[in-house]
Amino acid sequence: MPKFTLITLLTAALAAFAPAASAGEIAENPLQGVAGKPDKAGHLEVNGINYYYEIRGEGEPLLLLHGGLGQIEMFGENLKTLQENRQVIGVDLQGHGRTPLGNRPIEIPAIGADMAELVTKLGYDKVDVLGYSFGGGVALQMGAQAPDKVRRLVIASAPFARNGFFAEMIPQQQSVSGAMAEMMKETPMYKSYVAVAPDASQFPKLLDAMGEAMRADYDASDAVAKLPMPVMLIFGDSDMIRPEHIVEFYQKLGGGLRDAGWMREHMSKNRLAILPGLTHYETFAAPALVSTALPFLNGQTGAQSWAGQVGDN
Repeated sequence: MPKFTLITLLTAALAAFAPAASAGEIAENPLQGVAGKPDKAGHLEVNGINYYYEIRGEGEPLLLLHGGLGQIEMFGENLKTLQENRQVIGVDLQGHGRTPLGNRPIEIPAIGADMAELVTKLGYDKVDVLGYSFGGGVALQMGAQAPDKVRRLVIASAPFARNGFFAEMIPQQQSVSGAMAEMMKETPMYKSYVAVAPDASQFPKLLDAMGEAMRADYDASDAVAKLPMPVMLIFGDSDMIRPEHIVEFYQKLGGGLRDAGWMREHMSKNRLAILPGLTHYETFAAPALVSTALPFLNGQTGAQSWAGQVGDN
C-alpha cells in the first residue's frame, strides 16, 4: 500500500496489557498544541515492535493512523476535534515518533496486522479506523486482514496501488534514503521527529527503511476486495493521487458503477469525498477531513430524498 512521498514533502514542506508508560508521567511536547496531553500513554510490544500509543477522550473508539514521517500529533487541531467526539487511540507507526524501527523492514501489510493485535491487547473488541496516506495503507490492510476488528473505515489520501501516484512521483519515492537526513533538518518532518523521538540519531535509519519500502511495487486490489465494512475514501482535489485512480478505487468498493436511484435503492454503502482546494500535504490537518469523516463514522447522513421533502409538506 501507499508509501508516503518524502521528497515531495521535503520540497513542499480484556486482553493482557504489555508494560506501559507509567500513568501520571505523560510528558508534554511542543507538538501537542491545542490537543493537550493524552489521558493515557504507553508502549505495547507487538510482533517485535514496541509501539507507542495514546488514548484521548471518551466515546466510541477510533484508531487514528498518521502519515509517513509523521506521528500522532501531525493531525493538529483535528486531533482535538476528534477527541471531543470519540475515544481516540493514536499510534506512532513503526519507526516513527516514539516507536522504534525494530529489526524488521517497514511493510504495510505487517503493520496492518500489528494494529489489529494492538487494539486487541488494549482491550477493544472493535474500533473505527481513520488512516491518512501511509496510515491509510495500514488501515486498508488492517481492515482486510482483521475485518472483525473494524466497524467503519476511512482511508484518506492513499492509493490502493503504486500506479495510483502521478508518474513523476515514483522516481522521487525511489530515491529516498538516509543520505537526505542532513538536508531535512529544517523541515517539519525532522523537527517533529526530534520533538518526540527518544533518539533523534535514528532518523536516517527511518529514511532508509521508508525508501526501501517505497522502492517495492505493490497492488492491494486483493485487500480492497476483502473489506466487508463500510468504507469512506477521502482525497484532496489536488492530491498526489491521480483522479482516475481515485475513481477506480471507489469502483472497486462497489461505488460509482451506476445511478443510485431516486429512492437511493442502488446506493453503495461506501462513500467517496473529494475535498476542494486541498493538496496531499494539507488534508491531514484540514478541518474538512474531520467534518467529512465523522458523520460517516457515526453512521449519519444529512441527505433527504425529494420524495421525503414532498411528503413532509
